[in-house]
Amino acid sequence: QVQLVESGGGLVQAGGSLRLSCAASGRTFSSYGMGWFRQAPGKEREFVASINWSGGRTYYTDSVKGRFTISSDNAKNTVYLQMNNLTPEDTAVYYCAHKTRVVAGRPEYDYWGQGTQVTVSS
Repeated sequence: QVQLVESGGGLVQAGGSLRLSCAASGRTFSSYGMGWFRQAPGKEREFVASINWSGGRTYYTDSVKGRFTISSDNAKNTVYLQMNNLTPEDTAVYYCAHKTRVVAGRPEYDYWGQGTQVTVSS
């Protein structure tokens, strides 16, 4: 009932920037917000950032604070991830996800996009 489509990935040199986009469609009226996750080769999927539709509160994992910025265009049901000063450690498949609710401070995600590849060369 919720479809997510990521775009904006690609190949970039260390120190460069990329902006990812995620367009959501479907029953987003019940959505709490959106989040970005990534999975590097041989590693587990990890949380990157999230944003709430109402109020725009944002959250970041420590490794990207000061470099990445998550934002949203509520009217377009679209979330963005501006990634600056990229390093090879940022290489991963990036996924956007639909944050359906937060229970006792714990966010829950129910729909995921197909992912977009981000490769940072050294």
